[in-house]
Amino acid sequence: MITSIKRHHSSALIFSLIFLFSLSAFAQAPRYEVSGKVTDEQGTPLEYATISFQSTADPSNVNGGITDPQGNFSIEVREGTYNITVEFISFEPKTFSNRQITSDVNMGTIELGMAAGELDEVVVTAETTQVEVRLDKKIYNIGKDLTTAGGTVADALNNVPSVAVDINGGISLRGNENVRILINGKPSAMAGFGSTDVLAQLPADAIERVEVITSPSARYDAEGTAGILNIILRKEKTLGFNGSVNLNVGYPDNAGISTNVNLRTDKFNIFNTTGYRYFDAPGNGYFDTRFNENSAVFFDRIIEDRNIERINRGFNTNLGIEYYITDRSSLTATAFYRTGEDEDLTTNVTTNFLDGSEVYGTTRRENQMEEDNSYQFSLNYMNRFNDSGHQLTADIQIERDEEVQTTSINEEEDFNDIAYENFLYAEHIDQTETQNEYLIQADYVLPFGEDSQFEAGYRGNFENEVTDYDLFQQEEDGGELQYDEELSNVFDYTENVQALYSQYGTKLGDFSFLLGLRLEYTNLKGEIESELTEEQLREVFGFPIDTSFDNDYLGFFPTVNVIYEIAETENITLGYNRRINRPRGWFINPFPSRSSTNNIFQGNPNLQPAFSNAFDLGYLKRWDKLTLTSSVYYQRETDAFERIEQNVEGSNVIRTIPVNLSSNERTGAELGLLYNPAKWLRLNGSFNYFNFKTEGEFDGEDYNAENSSYFARFSSKVTLPAKIDWQTNAFYRGASEGVQGTTDGLLSIDVALSKELFKENATLSFNVRDLLNSRKRETFTTTNTYERYSEFQWRQRSFNLSFIYRFNQQRRDQQRQQRRDANAGDMDDEGGEF
Repeated sequence: MITSIKRHHSSALIFSLIFLFSLSAFAQAPRYEVSGKVTDEQGTPLEYATISFQSTADPSNVNGGITDPQGNFSIEVREGTYNITVEFISFEPKTFSNRQITSDVNMGTIELGMAAGELDEVVVTAETTQVEVRLDKKIYNIGKDLTTAGGTVADALNNVPSVAVDINGGISLRGNENVRILINGKPSAMAGFGSTDVLAQLPADAIERVEVITSPSARYDAEGTAGILNIILRKEKTLGFNGSVNLNVGYPDNAGISTNVNLRTDKFNIFNTTGYRYFDAPGNGYFDTRFNENSAVFFDRIIEDRNIERINRGFNTNLGIEYYITDRSSLTATAFYRTGEDEDLTTNVTTNFLDGSEVYGTTRRENQMEEDNSYQFSLNYMNRFNDSGHQLTADIQIERDEEVQTTSINEEEDFNDIAYENFLYAEHIDQTETQNEYLIQADYVLPFGEDSQFEAGYRGNFENEVTDYDLFQQEEDGGELQYDEELSNVFDYTENVQALYSQYGTKLGDFSFLLGLRLEYTNLKGEIESELTEEQLREVFGFPIDTSFDNDYLGFFPTVNVIYEIAETENITLGYNRRINRPRGWFINPFPSRSSTNNIFQGNPNLQPAFSNAFDLGYLKRWDKLTLTSSVYYQRETDAFERIEQNVEGSNVIRTIPVNLSSNERTGAELGLLYNPAKWLRLNGSFNYFNFKTEGEFDGEDYNAENSSYFARFSSKVTLPAKIDWQTNAFYRGASEGVQGTTDGLLSIDVALSKELFKENATLSFNVRDLLNSRKRETFTTTNTYERYSEFQWRQRSFNLSFIYRFNQQRRDQQRQQRRDANAGDMDDEGGEF
């Protein structure tokens, strides 16, 4: 009996141990990490792409996650066999069937093609501009734009839908000039400090893509009421050493060389872009001003005929090293340096009239030398945690820019038929402008559930700009140059912006939402060191000036972005955002420019930030060979900036000054078409129509105005016999009416020819920019004291020849194409091996 009990107890004990062991084994079934990256055919990361794992043993068992902003994913799943599906809006999904997960797996880079696309269409999109719609932006992959070969970033931007670059190099988005320029997602010395002139010095071939962000999410700066242009520079990620060399020459004198090289190993990635450019950009201007009886001036008409000779020399280099600490973390350090040496000679021939007769004439020559040096150092840390898309990134960026200008001005009398007494004195100006900027940023991403993600972050941008202006004027009696204590000054301007943001993204059925809130604290400080008191400044400039100001602004900036996916090739987007426009340093400095005796620009230190609320409704539809994008938008801006022209009392001087007007409303619609009917023909067109209404007054004068305008762009690319490509770009901006006058329409046409050489390892291109030499701004201004017609051409027609040679790139493209051909019937094998 005892033996029986012992035997029974022993059996029960063994059974219990086996049962508990089985439970323990089941409870601790091994989990493995599946990682990879999702991109489009051009290598652009796809954020919010969905990766799902469906168990073949239990189809109801589905796990998954989404990709981070860099397109990366890392998902833990139990050991087993799964059907893995990768999906993204408007792209063809990919399925990897019956994949066994028995260890950690890196799926590599998974490329998704456009929905309803064929292999031929893939080839086409590599050649031309392609558009992708995300929750908070549109992405334009520039493609091989022949008209910008040997050109600059500014030239390339002028071919992006919704974007226009005026003859002064100013960039506007949907007709609004208050656009924020970012480089690789951050403010940068490469984009210039308060000016976009530097974009005319960077080579166009350095661009990988341009993100047009008309409804920015909370992760972006609230600066820029028009929106954001984010320029992404090239950084090859293929293993090995590869790159390209670009040579170009042109007329007017234009010569340059640039290189893009990349070295990638399993542990690090080194990339560099370096370029030197010498170019002559001659321009001209014409101003015809007629004064009426209200002006109380001596001359009743003044004509200025201006000729501008520019010689620009620029060198820039960008070096980066990305070190992979672990499979999920990396550290990237980049250094950017730019130096420029410019020489501008402006000759201004002025003719003064009395009662319709030429009575007094002068020639004024301004010779300006400028040296510019910019440095930028940045450090980026990225860590992807074990959870899918769980990520932390941190950035530190330091920038310094120094511009030294030396200007000599001389004016001589050409004729004097009325014994007009006017001493023409020489001037010499020494101006040094230094700017230091520091950026600290951290972003945290936490996915949860299958289709949801939470983000939060901090950004601090600390900027100081000091302008030291010394003026020397010739004495009337002795002819010596003497230091002018009254007009010499030092302007110290500080802009500090700190921001916290959070946003939540999720997908519910066919709807995707991205809701965010950004809190920004802005501190604007200025100090003017001058011998003039505030009362004297008021007498000189005509309005009260605060020589020391310290203003704080605290604002909430909500954002809402929604996508409704009607089908894989069709969606509707809706966006709302609140934005801010902060005045830049040169808009605030009250000491005027001296490039002309009769026409000057003067800043206004009383400017306050402007705020806007904007709504955007978009529609995208893709067919087999046609893509349509469209949107309607509305924006209301309060305290909007407006440039006002005034006749300085008792003189023939016309002063332009920026002021805060009460409001500006802008309503518009845009339409874009990408049509590729055949391999040999690619067409691209866009049309943007907008109406703006301004209300407000300044200095007791009413400046209400309402106007409609538009701009249109068309591009065609034809493959001729012998595989010669011919591209034509046309741009037309319609006439517009402002608060003080009208601007005539403008037409510009660029043409280019291109031929692949040396087994498609090299490309020879020839282009003509502004074929008709018609890219001129013509305006007619009317005030209560004068009328003025003006014409300005920043750069004349140019001819350019470009040669680019690629090494270790074409062979890689052929291998990629061979893999596509071999796997055309087996989609499971594309995107990486297990």
